[in-house]
Amino acid sequence: GNRLLVYDTSDGTLLQPLKGHKDTVYCVAYAKDGLWSPEQKSVSKHKSSSKIICCSWTNDGQYLALGMFNGIISIRNKNGEEKVKIERPGGSLSPIWSICWNPSREERNDILAVADWGQKISFYQLSGKQIGKDRALNFDPCCISYFTKGEYILLGGSDKQVSLFTKDGVRLGTVGEQNSWVWTCQVKPDSNYVRHITGVVGCQDGTISFYQLIFSTVHGLYKDRYAYRDSMTDVIVQHLITEQKVRIKCKELVKKIAIYRNRLAIQLPEKILIYELYSEDSSDMHYRVKEKIIKKFECNLLVVCANHIILCQEKRLQCLSFSGVKEREWQMESLIRYIKVIGGPPGREGLLVGLKNGQILKIFVDNLFAIILLKQATAVRCLDMSASRKKLAVVDENDTCLVYDIDTKELLFQEPNANSVAWNTQCEDMLCFSGGGYLNIKASTFPVHRQKLQGFVVGYNGSKIFCLHVFSISAVEVPQVTGGTCPLSALARRTRSGKPGPLLVFSNKGKGGGRTRMKSLGDGEELVLRKYMFLFVVLPQDFLGSGDPKETKMLITKQADWARNIKEPKAAVEMYISAGEHVKAIEICGDHGWVDMLIDIARKLDKAEREPLLLCATYLKKLDSPGYAAETYLKMGDLKSLVQLHVETQRWDEAFALGEKHPEFKDDIYVPYAQWLAENDRFEEAQKAFHKAGRQREAVQVLEQLTNNAVAESRFNDAAYYYWMLSMQCLDIAQDPAQKDMMLGKFHHFQRLAELYHGYHAIHRHTEDPFSVHRPETLFNISRFLLHSLPKDTPLGISKVKILFTLAKQSKALGAYRLARHAYDKLRGLYIPARFQKSIELGTLTIRAKPFHDSEELVPLCYRCSTNNPLLNNLGNVCINCRQPFIFSASSYDVLHLVEFYLGEGITDEEAISLIDLEVPRPKQDNRQQEIANSSSQILRLVETKDSMGDEDPFTAKLSFEQGGSEFVPVVVSRLVLRSMSRRDVLIKRWPPPLRWQYFRSLLPDASITMCPSCFQMFHSEDYELLVLQHGCCPYCRRCKDDPGP
Repeated sequence: GNRLLVYDTSDGTLLQPLKGHKDTVYCVAYAKDGLWSPEQKSVSKHKSSSKIICCSWTNDGQYLALGMFNGIISIRNKNGEEKVKIERPGGSLSPIWSICWNPSREERNDILAVADWGQKISFYQLSGKQIGKDRALNFDPCCISYFTKGEYILLGGSDKQVSLFTKDGVRLGTVGEQNSWVWTCQVKPDSNYVRHITGVVGCQDGTISFYQLIFSTVHGLYKDRYAYRDSMTDVIVQHLITEQKVRIKCKELVKKIAIYRNRLAIQLPEKILIYELYSEDSSDMHYRVKEKIIKKFECNLLVVCANHIILCQEKRLQCLSFSGVKEREWQMESLIRYIKVIGGPPGREGLLVGLKNGQILKIFVDNLFAIILLKQATAVRCLDMSASRKKLAVVDENDTCLVYDIDTKELLFQEPNANSVAWNTQCEDMLCFSGGGYLNIKASTFPVHRQKLQGFVVGYNGSKIFCLHVFSISAVEVPQVTGGTCPLSALARRTRSGKPGPLLVFSNKGKGGGRTRMKSLGDGEELVLRKYMFLFVVLPQDFLGSGDPKETKMLITKQADWARNIKEPKAAVEMYISAGEHVKAIEICGDHGWVDMLIDIARKLDKAEREPLLLCATYLKKLDSPGYAAETYLKMGDLKSLVQLHVETQRWDEAFALGEKHPEFKDDIYVPYAQWLAENDRFEEAQKAFHKAGRQREAVQVLEQLTNNAVAESRFNDAAYYYWMLSMQCLDIAQDPAQKDMMLGKFHHFQRLAELYHGYHAIHRHTEDPFSVHRPETLFNISRFLLHSLPKDTPLGISKVKILFTLAKQSKALGAYRLARHAYDKLRGLYIPARFQKSIELGTLTIRAKPFHDSEELVPLCYRCSTNNPLLNNLGNVCINCRQPFIFSASSYDVLHLVEFYLGEGITDEEAISLIDLEVPRPKQDNRQQEIANSSSQILRLVETKDSMGDEDPFTAKLSFEQGGSEFVPVVVSRLVLRSMSRRDVLIKRWPPPLRWQYFRSLLPDASITMCPSCFQMFHSEDYELLVLQHGCCPYCRRCKDDPGP
């Protein structure tokens, strides 16, 4: 209809009906800055070129995007003025049915999602630049909606369902199916839930449906490595000790993740990817693809081993090799609730399996038979085995943690309020479990130590307990006394109470991390321990808050030094930071590779503290984090170091952007860039970079080397291109008055060489290849052109033998027998390669039997004086009568119907252009008709008057004069002649200074000629269009067809 209805979303109450539209309303969007309010009585109206189907405001409410029925997207400011116009490829066949701006505040640019009925989804910046490529949908989209933070997209349409996509347009799955087209879908705004998102859907049949999207955690953990799904299509592997992270982009929905030692398995909808670490280094975080299993699997759980993957499907386990071949299968009595790899030799790993019926089994991947460890009455929720594999900890469905002796099956103890459990991988008698908002640590037979914790325990390694809360995992540090594993907090309480008593610690037996035992400390050890406790527990509580700031700082520094000496670097870093010793903190972080801590320190430091900031940036650059290093340099305002960083890390786009803003760094950017290009065999780009940096000598050297190589390797088309580039380089340098004359001479020399090599390329290929791509007429014209153009000293690589041989063959074939005889006679005076010897001798004999004249069809015509010129011209490529130089096509080498003319004295280029562009209409002919009739016939005669006979082209009049002497007299035109010319008949070579422009008049306007705007070579239009279609660029200067300028 034509009304807008405003409802209260909490209870569906109609708040206000809005009238004012006379036609159907298709879309409505609120501006977030209050541009319009219900109290306003009128609004401004603007016309559009087509029916508006959808609209969306940017986050700041400054711009409105309109999607139209004719396939155009119009982006306007809040005053209604159009700032950007985006035309979609499908045009009116692809109406823009839905658009939406990404609401994320974290994106650098405003991003517009566009869904059209060309069945595509695309993304654009506010400037109109497209991001990525169009993504096919296979249905007509009717609605699109971002999540509140912009990480996902809901899309619905003619497929009668609502689908979930990533913000990049990758389809993740179906949210819900409907019975008719989905016309609108929206996500509840300002939702603070992490796992639960509410969406509403409206359909063609009037149905409104609500959905709640629940995002489950997809992750895997093995010792100190944790892998989890991010943005639904990426996998992040986190090293829990070093806190390093690596992101693996899968570009598809990640369904399952498994990690084990140096292996990582990722299940996607249609395949499973197996990754491995590059090295055996425990801190290595570089993964590479080892195998791909291209097959769709349905499973509840996924486990990876050294050489196998294990799929869990309800009651069944399947063992597959990395090639996808099923090797083994186990069928269980009940549903499988939990599965874990407990280690073992490669190919013989053991699995711990917990069932819903309370049964716990151990399975080896190379054995078909499962071993029953024990059977309990309640279902298994979580389980783990101790380091010596003699004890088993189980969390059942009643939230009870039960610990068994595996050999005797005896229940050793049990604790309530548990949802997950983990044994310490380095200490046999220590485990931890979580539940009820608490973390519980159990050491041997001692009472449980408890502290508050949100989340689940997933691992316990040495002094670190790893806990998962929602989507993030954190390491809880359990302080240890050196040589033991007793929680420091308990020890501290005993020290403060004033009743030291006997001090006990847990120590490891041997170096292998085997069993742990208790022992009493000797007097010396106890003294050291009490000093440690006094310095780290008592003093900080009782003294630091009331002391002198200098003494406090000194004491904290000593604490940090102590922590550093006893190998507690993280604690030392925190203390150094609190004491203001940032340099020492940065050194520790840098030596341990803690990138996250380094950037955190850098962000907190003031920009005036240059020494620690510079040290931070140095370490970040060393740790392969150039983005963070750049952020630090930018904070310092050290642009020179920032440029050096971009150059050293080869981040050229960032370097170029910085160079645009700060031209003083141009040499620091483009010279290394050019050297890098040259080292990577990208010499043409290197030459352009040297030129852009103002290093003309290096630019010319690169081009000269490229040219010499091309000639030596018989790549004469490349040689022609490089000589043309050299000529243009010289023309650019010629703008310097001191080098003008010398550089102009080089320009003309290199231009001539480029023309020679360009033509000779066809001759060389004709004589070397078994088949020729050129017509006989073209080869005939090229060989004549070269014969008349070659200087006395033949350029390197050009063979006169091949030119004359080609000329002789093609002349004979086309009927130019006299010219063929001349070519064969010339060949007799040259050294002939053995492979041409027989052909030339035979041709020399057979040509004697032909008439001694040339076919008149081949004789070139001078378009200035209409003189027929001989095929063999002693004057070269000029007319023998008027000396007018011939203009050749750069493809067929025909003589073009062009005559060059010069401007009269005092006429500038700008004035000439304005006079030619006037297009003054020519006088009408006064033709009169006379009818004569008699008995046998009726005649209609056209009679021209004297006025019409005097209507002659002034330019043609300039051409028709008798040539006096042997000197060339150019055609010079006046303003009157220029005014009489038609713009379509004039071609202009617009050379840059210090050259003057060149003007050419076409004497056959109906025969179209095209001039390349870059190299100014002339072509028959049909030939040029065909060559550009074949090569995608000009065949002479290689200017791309899409390049807007010369």
